[in-house]
Amino acid sequence: MNQDQWQLATKALSAVTVTAQPDNEPVIILGIAEGFHCIGVGTDAAVFRSGNFPEYAFKVYAEGKKDKLEAEAKVYEHIGQSPYFSACYGRDERMLALKFEEGPTLFDCLLQGIYVPEQVMMDVEKARDYIREIGLNPRDIHLKNIILQNGRAKLLDVSEYIKPGNDFRWEHLKKAYEEYYSIIDGKPVPFWLLDTIRKWYHHWNRYSASFEEFMRIVSKQLNYRK
Repeated sequence: MNQDQWQLATKALSAVTVTAQPDNEPVIILGIAEGFHCIGVGTDAAVFRSGNFPEYAFKVYAEGKKDKLEAEAKVYEHIGQSPYFSACYGRDERMLALKFEEGPTLFDCLLQGIYVPEQVMMDVEKARDYIREIGLNPRDIHLKNIILQNGRAKLLDVSEYIKPGNDFRWEHLKKAYEEYYSIIDGKPVPFWLLDTIRKWYHHWNRYSASFEEFMRIVSKQLNYRK
């Protein structure tokens, strides 16, 4: 993006404050950026877009999350061009300028009853293989970090790919898709239920002996809503 666009975005978004919350809850946004609207909220940042340059998405990190910004910028440098990931065009002390990616997240797909094809699962596996090939570690892959784009998968939020270890979020999501997706199979799932499941998952090891037991609890709730 050119310097004028960057300066305009920086000036407008300086009116916005993004604050992180405890217990893995989404950030809180205060203030209004003229000409911009929020298109996504996560636990570390919020994403904004402007009609003046719609090809970009501006990811503004919460105060105290500069390490996440640094990590994500570094990961995008390593990724380069890949059909499975977006691209980073610039950064400053609090935000990244990313390529805007069309399409609903898998979370949105569940909310709206949009069918998620098996090809998406296959694409994520290929994306994870690519990340390992370039010496990084695919982590933090969940419903809000995967976009359904023309029947294929596009992955967002790569900031944790420099961390070691496996958080098993993708493995659990894939297993849930393979064994339980047929229960809803393109039917809308209420937000309150998805948000409750998200919170349960964040704490599931405190009350559930296994992931299978956790999914049995979730399955009962989904069957109840059929």
